[in-house]
Amino acid sequence: MVSHLYSMGLYGMDSFPVEVEADLSSGLPSFEVVGLPDAAVKESRDRVRSAMKNCGFDFPVSKITVNLAPADKRKEGPIYDLPLFIALMKASSQLAADLEGSVFIGELSLTGELRPVRGILPMTIRARQEGFRRFFVPKQNAAEGAVIQGIEVYPVTDLPQLLKHLNGGGQIAPAQPSPAECGNPQNCPDFADVRGQEEAKRALEIAAAGGHNALLIGPPGSGKSMLARRIPSILPEMTFEETIETTKIHSIAGTLPPGVSLVQVRPFRSPHHTVSPAGLSGGGSIPKPGEISLAHNGVLFLDELPEFSRSSMEVLRQPIENGTVTISRVGGTVSYPCSVMFVAAMNPCPCGYFGHPTRRCTCSPQAVSRYLSRVSGPLLDRLDLHIEVPPVEFEQLDSRVTEESSESIRTRVNAARRIQNDRFRGTGITCNARIRPDRLHEFCRLSDPGRNLLKKAFDRLGLSARAYDRILKVCRTIADLDGSDAIESAHVAEAVQYRSLDRKYWLKEL
Repeated sequence: MVSHLYSMGLYGMDSFPVEVEADLSSGLPSFEVVGLPDAAVKESRDRVRSAMKNCGFDFPVSKITVNLAPADKRKEGPIYDLPLFIALMKASSQLAADLEGSVFIGELSLTGELRPVRGILPMTIRARQEGFRRFFVPKQNAAEGAVIQGIEVYPVTDLPQLLKHLNGGGQIAPAQPSPAECGNPQNCPDFADVRGQEEAKRALEIAAAGGHNALLIGPPGSGKSMLARRIPSILPEMTFEETIETTKIHSIAGTLPPGVSLVQVRPFRSPHHTVSPAGLSGGGSIPKPGEISLAHNGVLFLDELPEFSRSSMEVLRQPIENGTVTISRVGGTVSYPCSVMFVAAMNPCPCGYFGHPTRRCTCSPQAVSRYLSRVSGPLLDRLDLHIEVPPVEFEQLDSRVTEESSESIRTRVNAARRIQNDRFRGTGITCNARIRPDRLHEFCRLSDPGRNLLKKAFDRLGLSARAYDRILKVCRTIADLDGSDAIESAHVAEAVQYRSLDRKYWLKEL
């Protein structure tokens, strides 16, 4: 007897329907799974066999063939345990329910309990698009799938509960959208904790308002990491579209906590400097998202930038520029979104005290030059703001003056983003940092004094064409914070000062 039902597969950001066919025929007892399964799918045979017996069901003693169609797309992971079980129950006449319009996903324990799997959100979206009406998933994943309207998501705890529901003996209530979210803005560290560093705070406010990349440079203990970790507290709230896309990536990567429905707080990812290029960009035989994609719509922070390997740093250049990372393997090509605010921090030399006002640097000029040379010019050119973070004076640390809170800064950031949303409506541009070159002069109109000042800065500093574009975008953000439609000379002057650490002239100081 042949039975068939539907499950879902996952490849990159996309999902696809999988038809599960089970055939029981005469011959020597065997259990084969075909349809390009990986090792984890083949191991489903043993999990399904044990789960059936331990739950009191009869495992069919016959020649069993299970086909996962389409056979030209690779199936991976333990997500097919549940559909294999249901297909065998149907083929062996132990289940007579009508499964039309239903989709099944889940990993089985040996005792028949369902364990959470990754990728439920993109699978639910595709299942709804394919016209399915019911989606049976592990209970821990139900909140994630329930945010999609137009399809009923059923939380399943174990096999007896599911069989009872399918046979009409007891109904499982469809899951409802949960208010549970990954992270909480109130739990983010606050800028009010940072003493002094007013110039650095202003620069990070500009970076947050326009989505610009930034480099923090200063001696050890000056507060570079402290400042960077507070950036999420001043970023604007995510739109629903950004929330769905961010949650999809974390669902695919398996980093979404059980019971969480949506990632509603902008991600902050800070990988260690030993991370590999594949760890940053993503990889694997079937490529998974890397750190830069997990930071999509949020912040990717690289602390101690020169300590990262050259190959790891250089792999960021194209994704930072384009907002997507494409990973090619023999089995196919996958693209993941990675629209991130890239923030890096570094010391000015190996000992950390080059240019310190009171402590003497012990590094030779050659050692300093080698240290700074670890960060390539092209990568430095993609960092819109170069922010000096000087040591904090004792009077500032000991002050009882209340510093400005993140909530206050975020109010100004949100006001600037609202201006940008109105300006870019219908263009597909999300913030000033994402203005395309062909629209740059349309959105970044300079006053005559501003144009003259920028020309002098361009000639004097020897800036590249990319640096010119990025200065214009930073000017646009400063003008938005100031509520000005035109870019004035004061806006240009402030934007240019954030290129003062341009590598070409930074090294000349040695």
